[in-house]
Amino acid sequence: MALILTRPASRFSTLPFPRPLPRQSSRQVSPFLRRTFATPSTEEQPRLRLGSTAPNFQAKTTHGDIDFHSWIGSHWAILFSHPADFTPVCTTELGAFAKLKPEFDKRGIKLIGLSANDLSSHEKWISDINDISSTTLSFPIIADPSRQIAWKYDMVDAQDLTNIDSKGTAFTIRSVFVVDPAKKIRLTMMYPASVGRNTAEVLRVVDALQTGDKKGVTTPIDWVPGEDVIVPPTVGTEEARKKFGDVREVRP
Repeated sequence: MALILTRPASRFSTLPFPRPLPRQSSRQVSPFLRRTFATPSTEEQPRLRLGSTAPNFQAKTTHGDIDFHSWIGSHWAILFSHPADFTPVCTTELGAFAKLKPEFDKRGIKLIGLSANDLSSHEKWISDINDISSTTLSFPIIADPSRQIAWKYDMVDAQDLTNIDSKGTAFTIRSVFVVDPAKKIRLTMMYPASVGRNTAEVLRVVDALQTGDKKGVTTPIDWVPGEDVIVPPTVGTEEARKKFGDVREVRP
């Protein structure tokens, strides 16, 4: 039985594109070198799954020192990483997130970026982002030159073994982590360094997560606020009508 809770339709969606297939490098790398840039920390790498607690960390940011869990507080948070400062794709992404920040604020979501450079580089980069994107970036960016946080969150590139810096450490990829007020990881996205993210999709999935939490419903493909949602099969038709009112039964 499938029940659809009807809502007035509105359009704000993007077409999904398939993620590129992983590429295997033809370059032969010794086991010693591979371990050097694959494991920059002696700390065991956490296994991050949906529903697991987001690893806590302390870091320097463009807004001062933070403890990640304390910084989140009772809000939702989005942590997203970048390979390096001043790279063209990263610059466009941060400019887009800065412009969309008021929408995230409305939903009680705090944004925080991460890039594998120091604070002095970040400060110069922010000026560049603001100038190119005609915006004012007002959320913090984490300085992670040693990739310690990137390692903790598995934000490193294993597809291309040549994508390493002078220290033999893998560059950070474009990761997105949506963390709820209970500090649980609710959604992850991983993009190769060559592909920019879609800020509208990040906002859309947060809308879906928050709607599901508040209403006890699930959302179909390409769902955006205002469109029909799905009542879980565990809820009977009459119970659904009492709870939601306007319900359409698709299959008995």
